[in-house]
Amino acid sequence: MITAGDFRKGVTFEINGEPHVVLDFQHVKPGKGAAFVRTKYRNILTGATREEAFNPSDKFPKAHIETKVMQYLYNDGELYYFMDMESFEQIPIGSDKVEDAIKYLRENDEATIKFYKNNPFLVEAPNFVDLEVIDTEPGVKGDTATNVTKAATVETGAIIQVPIFIETGEKIQIDTRSGEYLGRSK
Repeated sequence: MITAGDFRKGVTFEINGEPHVVLDFQHVKPGKGAAFVRTKYRNILTGATREEAFNPSDKFPKAHIETKVMQYLYNDGELYYFMDMESFEQIPIGSDKVEDAIKYLRENDEATIKFYKNNPFLVEAPNFVDLEVIDTEPGVKGDTATNVTKAATVETGAIIQVPIFIETGEKIQIDTRSGEYLGRSK
């Protein structure tokens, strides 16, 4: 059990049997009346955000979130299969939980998967990936205005904005959190 007085950013707790994570908190001690904890928290499963005030002595069960690094194997349409690299167990995960990460994952790449009560709820790609550009328009010679970009499709199917000098066949580094081009791969 955890009390509202123990809330800090990143702490996970349960309300009505659902896991939540503290995004922001503030301990308030007014001149009159009892102290309270103003809390902003997000439902881990649905992504809904709420703000609420709690009594510092309110108790909540702690939500245990398990994180595993797993290998992406393949997809069969709606399900994406990942393998635990220690037990070699394969688990299928629905497309709604992998949609943000899958555009940066190739087969056999590693991903971080978060579980709540042994059910996967979030798949995260590595923060930085190196992918090959498979299709982009040729750069126009003489077009040297600052920060001119063009769309490029990488080998996973994601479309990234890249500088005009990037050509088809080059490997580029991408920040998966923002989807931004970082530079050519080394």
